[in-house]
This record gives sequence, C-alpha cells and structure tokens, in this order.
Amino acid sequence: MASGTALIYDEEMTTHRLLWSDPVCDIEVPERLSFSYEQLKCYHLLERCVHVPAREGSEEEILLVHSSEYLEVAKSTQTMNEEELKKVSGNYDAFFFHPNTYRCARLAVGATLQLVDAVMSGKVCNGMALVRPPGHHSQRNAANGFCLFNNVAIAAEYAKLKYGLQRILIVDWDVHHGQGTQYIFEEDPSVLYFSWHRYEHQEFWPSLRESDYDAVGLGKGKGFNINLPWNKVGMGNSDYLAAFFHVLLPVAFEFDPELVIVSSGYDSGIGDPEGQMNATPEVFAHLTRFLMQLANGKLCIILEGGYHLKSLSESICMTVKTLLGDPVPQITGEMAPCLSAVESIQNVRAAHKPYWKWLTYEDTSFLQNLSTKSHLLMKADPNPSTEHESKITNNNKTVEVERFLELHMKNILFPVPPIKTATTIDFKWSAHFLPGPVHLVKEMDKSEIKALVSGFCTDIVKEDKTLFSLGSVVAVLDKILKKEVCNGIAVSPTAVSVAVALRHSVQFGFQRVLCIFVGDMQIIPNTEDGKILMIHICEKEQFGKTSSKHFISLSWKEDAKGNDFFSAVLGVILPVAYSYQPNLTVIAVGPNRSLGISGISLLCALLQGLAESRIFAVIEDTEINLVQSVAKALVGTCTPHFGVFVPPTQEKVNKIKILRDQFQQEWKMLQCSVKDGISRN
Repeated sequence: MASGTALIYDEEMTTHRLLWSDPVCDIEVPERLSFSYEQLKCYHLLERCVHVPAREGSEEEILLVHSSEYLEVAKSTQTMNEEELKKVSGNYDAFFFHPNTYRCARLAVGATLQLVDAVMSGKVCNGMALVRPPGHHSQRNAANGFCLFNNVAIAAEYAKLKYGLQRILIVDWDVHHGQGTQYIFEEDPSVLYFSWHRYEHQEFWPSLRESDYDAVGLGKGKGFNINLPWNKVGMGNSDYLAAFFHVLLPVAFEFDPELVIVSSGYDSGIGDPEGQMNATPEVFAHLTRFLMQLANGKLCIILEGGYHLKSLSESICMTVKTLLGDPVPQITGEMAPCLSAVESIQNVRAAHKPYWKWLTYEDTSFLQNLSTKSHLLMKADPNPSTEHESKITNNNKTVEVERFLELHMKNILFPVPPIKTATTIDFKWSAHFLPGPVHLVKEMDKSEIKALVSGFCTDIVKEDKTLFSLGSVVAVLDKILKKEVCNGIAVSPTAVSVAVALRHSVQFGFQRVLCIFVGDMQIIPNTEDGKILMIHICEKEQFGKTSSKHFISLSWKEDAKGNDFFSAVLGVILPVAYSYQPNLTVIAVGPNRSLGISGISLLCALLQGLAESRIFAVIEDTEINLVQSVAKALVGTCTPHFGVFVPPTQEKVNKIKILRDQFQQEWKMLQCSVKDGISRN
C-alpha cells in the first residue's frame, strides 16, 4: 500500500518573470513559489515529504494537448530580446514571456507528470507540485491568463495514455474559470471537470458565456463539465463547503474516479486582490481531506493562482499538512452559505439533473431572478480612483490581511497529539487484524472507573459487570479528551458505554459533542441543553422519539446492491455536523445496525474534518471486518473501501428532503435551494 506525500519544487521556475511594466501581469511574481517554499520549511513540513525531482516535460507530452504550431512559437521565445518578447506576449490575453519562460513551463509540465507517476506507481499516496507558470487558462493554440502550457490537462491525457485510466476527476478551486481545461475536455466523458469561479454574471475575467452553470459539456461529454459561478465577491468557508456537500462530492462518488487532480489556485482565499473572497486557509485543509477519500487516495495537487503571498503560503501549508495526514483544524466563521451561493448551487443541480443518478429524484428547478442581478446596476463607480490611489488601497489591504492571518493561524493551529489512533482491543487479536499504527492502551480497572463515573453516572452504572465493560471505553476516551491521542476505537456493549462516554465528555468540559448512533439505542441522552447533538440511524424509528434540533432520527436501511448511504451523509449528516461544529465526535455502532461496513467506514472517514479530527468509535459488534475497516478510516494510512455507489430510491430522497426542510433554518449548511426566492442573507 502506497504511503507518503510527494512535494515537487524546482527553484529554476522562479526565473520566469515580467521584464516590463504591465499592471495586469505584475501580480504573477516568482515570490509566489519561493515564499511558499520557505513557509513549508517554517512549519517543518518539507522534511516530512518525499522529495521528487522535477524534470522537463517532453515535446511529445506537451503535444498531447497543444498544437505543434503553438509549441514552436513558445520555443522561439528563448532567443528573443525584450522588445520581441513584449510583442509576442501582446498576441495573448494577460501573458508575458521571459527568455526562460519556455524552460520553466516545460519544468512545470514535467513536475506535474512526475507527481502523477509517483502517485500512480505507488511510490507515494498523494502529493503537491509547486509550479510556475500555471496552466488552467492555457488552450490548444494560445497562452492565456499567465498560463503557457495546461499542466493539469496534459497530466490527465498522460495518465489516460500511460496507465489506461478511464475516469479522472479534475477539481479547479482557483477563483478564475479554467476555460482552457474546459475546452480541452468538454466532449470527453472520461474526464469530469469541476470549477467554481468568480463570475458576477459574466462581468469578471475571462467574462465568458460558457463559464456559467448551464455549460455542461458537449456531445458525449454532457454532464461531465460542472461550472459553479460565484456571482458576488466575499464567498467564504461555508460557501465552499456547501458546494462540496451539495454538488461536487455526490457527483464525484457516483463518478468514482481512478485519479483526482486539483487545479489548486489559492486566489479563492482571503486577501487575494483577484478573487476578493473571504475563505481562510484552513478551508483548503477540509477540501483536501474530502478529496483524499476518492480514488483510493490517489490525489495530485498542482499549483495554479494565488497572489497574496501570506494567504497563498498559509493555504499551501494547510493543504500539505492534510496530505501528510495531520488532524484538520476546526473551520472558522458562521456555518451558513450566503443566498447567492445557494442560488448558484441550485442552478448547477438543476442543470445536471439529466446526467447524474443521485439527482434523479431531487426536487430541482432553475432560478432566473437571482439576488445579485440588481447589484450589477450599482457597480459603476461614480468617482473612479486613480491607479495610484487603487495601489495604495490594495497595499493597505495586503498588510491588514497579513496581520489578520498571523493571528488567525496562531488561533487555529494546535499541537498534534503524539498518537493518531488508540484502542484497548486484545493485543493478540489486534496485532493480526488492525493497521500497524494503532496504539494499545491499558484498560482502566474497576476501582478507577468507579471513582471516575461516580459523580455523574450513578443512575445508569449500577452493577459491577457494567463497570467492567466500561474499562476499554473510558481508557481510550480519556486519552482523546486529554489530547494525548487523536482518535480511538473501543469494542464494548453500547447501551451504557455510549451514555457514559457522552456524559464524561460534557463533564470534562466539551461544550458540543456530536454522536452518530447506528442501530438500536437503549438509553437516550438528554440533548436539550445543546451540549450533545444526536443523529440516530436505524431501520425503524424507536421509542416514538420525535426529531428535534439536537435529536435527529434518520430511518435508513442500506441497499443490498451497494452503498446508497453517500446521499444521506452528504445531504444531511455532514451539513448538520458542520453547522454544529462539535469539539468531539462519537460514532457508536449498536445492535441491529442498518448500515453495512462501507456505510460506517464512510462516516468515520468524512467526519474527520470536524473537532480537530477527534473521533471516538464504540462498536458493540466484534465482527473483525467492521473493526478493521473503522480502524483503517481512523488511522488514515489507506482509504477504506466504501462499496459500490448506488443511487438512493425516491423514498430515501424524500426522507432527506423532509429532514432538510425541517432543520435547514437551524442547521443552515443543509440549504441547497431557495424557497420561493427568499433566503436569509
């Protein structure tokens, strides 16, 4: 099994630079690479990565995407003087040539392909290539938007050719539409291209009609081009997460890619002069964490844009930390997508309903009267500032964001516990069946447990045999609460142990504990004070307990043909969980569970973005395969198998819709459509 994270960087790519004054291009500077590389050093991430050397991409590899005529033009610039370079640069939209640009662009292509080879050969599990010039605007015959060769598109064609791949997902989270990538693959069903981008009803560069949500691909490629347009600036963490929950991840799990490539532009982050968005660096850790669950973890992240050096470098570090398997920082900001984001999500879902099975029974309709249309009339500035005044303002904003990020990163970063996953399961049993990194802790004895729980659990812990069964649960949980381990797993009867675990966590000082309980639950915790949020998944609702804000019952029996639980996790559980923002997640598997191993593994894997990745799994069933799979998901060294995607039935889609309608005002991340054209912001 592959392990490790590759990092590819070559200092020579910093020699590509602008030789003359050009206010359009002057933000694409060599420091974008060098500053980010230094920040990786500061976080001690470089020494943890597998260093893979860059190489030049060959002409044959470049010609997988670009024309020979265009290649010759690029080659010819190596011997040009400044005036000649300026003239040929003027033939393209927002691009500049330097005598070493061609060499740097070939290194960018080669570095990208080196990463694909390292991942596909199993040398590493995932990785990142820091490259310049970027690539996603580049077209078959034209440089465009700082891009000479389309690194990611060449990588996709290369992977198809060399490794026989039939399904590749390209995720473009740059703030600009990667129209070059769209044009290259818009008729190709083997490549699913997803891009979100600042659009503002075609007002923002590249200002193309085909960047809107209704450009879904052509011919056989219909449905395989997904554009999510942002029609206003200021999009934040919750907007990006909502796009993943309600559009990208459901499509991606249905598509089932063999490789994921990210066009990783960080101009969609806070402080960037191009994007003017508000997403903070940790959101890229969360997005990366989700993508790591696809394609058996085969993930290649390729740098595109990003022009605020502090925002760019911190976001890159968050991405690499996550690739390395570090716990993900708690997301910040209000967990509620804005009205404009929800409108765009609704239109994308409506546009793609004919092409994807997960949308078959979803209630989708197009919105024509968008809330941001009227804002366009107000955009004209009656007193336009001079270029000089504008630069002063931008410089002030840059410094302001730098100060904010300095403090913000100190607030969200935390010491990584020395142990990733702990258990008390019998050593002889675990040595054979659990992943190697699982750490064994000693069970608490009866007197220790009695002393610990006597103050708050005497009503449910009445017999000595009950105390004995709690030994493993309390021992592992205590390590998690004290932040000595990141997550843990215990095999124990769930009836009492889960109730004790929840009370102990709250008693310890945790203010928000999320519990996902799968199967029959005999003791219902008190959730009225909001310190516990219970999501109960069972075949039939129990006890006549009705759903309320902090007790949500989901009646669900997993499909025998495969895993249809994706839609429940992405449509209800993740949005509710991210809205709640717990300090700890407890996943309990009790008797008569209605989910298979793949569904439970999916829960464990996708919920690790919450609570600084603190997850405690309590399993009553001692079935080896279940415990093994949960342990794999928690350790994170390899992606557990989530089973074959099966679209949900109409009945199950209706269950999700009922819960969404019931709770979306309390848990706003559930929102994926606008009711009667009205929303809250």
